[in-house]
Amino acid sequence: MKITKIKTFLCHAYRTNWVFVKVMTDEGLYGVGEATLEYKEHAVIAAIGELERALVGKNPHCIEAIWHDSYRDAYWRGGPVLMSALAGVEMALWDIKGKALGVPVYELLGGKIRDSVACYANGWFAGSKTPDDFARCARRAVEAGFSGLKWDPFGSAYMNIDPKSLSSALDCVSAVKDAVGDKVHIIIEGHGRFNVPTAVRIGKALEEFGVLWFEEPVPPDDKQAMAWVRSKISVPVSGGERLYSRFDYLDYLRMECADFWQPDVSHAGGIMEVKKIAAIAEAHHIPVCPHNPSGPVANAATLQLAACVQNFYLLETMFGDIPWRGEISDERVRFENSLMYIPDSPGLGIDINEEAIAAHPYQPHDLRHYKGTLTDIRPADSKGYFQK
Repeated sequence: MKITKIKTFLCHAYRTNWVFVKVMTDEGLYGVGEATLEYKEHAVIAAIGELERALVGKNPHCIEAIWHDSYRDAYWRGGPVLMSALAGVEMALWDIKGKALGVPVYELLGGKIRDSVACYANGWFAGSKTPDDFARCARRAVEAGFSGLKWDPFGSAYMNIDPKSLSSALDCVSAVKDAVGDKVHIIIEGHGRFNVPTAVRIGKALEEFGVLWFEEPVPPDDKQAMAWVRSKISVPVSGGERLYSRFDYLDYLRMECADFWQPDVSHAGGIMEVKKIAAIAEAHHIPVCPHNPSGPVANAATLQLAACVQNFYLLETMFGDIPWRGEISDERVRFENSLMYIPDSPGLGIDINEEAIAAHPYQPHDLRHYKGTLTDIRPADSKGYFQK
C-alpha cells in the first residue's frame, strides 16, 4: 500500500474554521484526521502540502518512521504549524491502519482499559453576561450530566486586572458555585493572560471555591513563570495546550509547571505523540486531561487515547456546537451520566462528508479573548451533538 495524495478541507465553525485531512492510498483505502489551528488555518494547510510532497509513495503503515522523518527533516522543528499539520496526517495514518486491520486504533496502542471517560463541559456559558446568566447556564449543564464546568470569567483583562474586574470575575465564580454546589468540578480558565503577581493574586482568591484547577494562569512562553505561580498558590494549576511535543513537555516536568497536563491531539503531533506525553506524565503520577474544543475528528482521535491511556482523567467537551456539526461527518457520540463512550468501529470510527463541508466555506475570525466577547463561543442556534 502506498500514499497517493493528501487532501485538506476547511469548514467554518463559528468562532474558527476546522481543518480536516484525508490521506489517500493506491488501494482505495483512506484515513481522516484533523489539524484545526485556530486563526492559522491556511498556514497549516500549506504545511500539510509540504508534507504531502515528501509522503507520496510511502507506506502508510510505517507511522513511526513517517512521523520521525517528517519531524527531523523539517529542520525548524516543533511549533504549532508543523506539529498541527503532522498531527492531522498522523491521525489519518492510524485511521488507515485500523481500517486495514479491522480494529479500532486503541487496539493498535495496547488495547482498551476503559469503555468510557468522564467529561467536563466548555462552552456551556455561551451568551452569558451576568453572574445570574452563568448560574442559570451552569444548572442546565449539570442537568445535562457533565462532571465539571470550565470557563474564563476575566473579561478582557490582560496581564493585570483592576479591582472592579476581579470582583466581577469572583462574583461570577461565586454565583456558579452557589448554583451547582459540590455536584460538579469548577474549573477556571486563564487563557495565558496574566503576569505572575496578578496570577498569584487570582489564584489565592480562587482558593475558597475549591476549584479543580486554574488553567494557563500566565502566558505559555515562560514555563518558569508557570512554575513560579504554581509554587505560590494552593489551587492546582493546569496547562499544556500550547505545547507541541514530548520535548516541550520535558521542560514542563523538569520545572514542575503543572498539576494537570493538557496536550491537544490536533496540535501536539497526533495520537502517538500524545500517548508518549501521557507516558511521561504517568511515570510521575500526573493526570492527563487533553485540550479538546475542536471538531468531530479530533474528538474521535482523543477518545481512542482515552481508551488506552492509564492516566487519562477528564475529557474536555463542548456543551453544544454549530448546527451543521452533524452534517459534516458521521460522528456518533454517546454521552450519558457524565460519561462519553468510546466507539469500537475500525480506525477512528468516523468519516467526513466533503459536500457538506463545502457548504460551509472558510470565514476569517480574530481572537476574541481581549475584546470582552469571550462568551461568544457558540452561536445562539447551537445544538447538542450527543446521543443517549
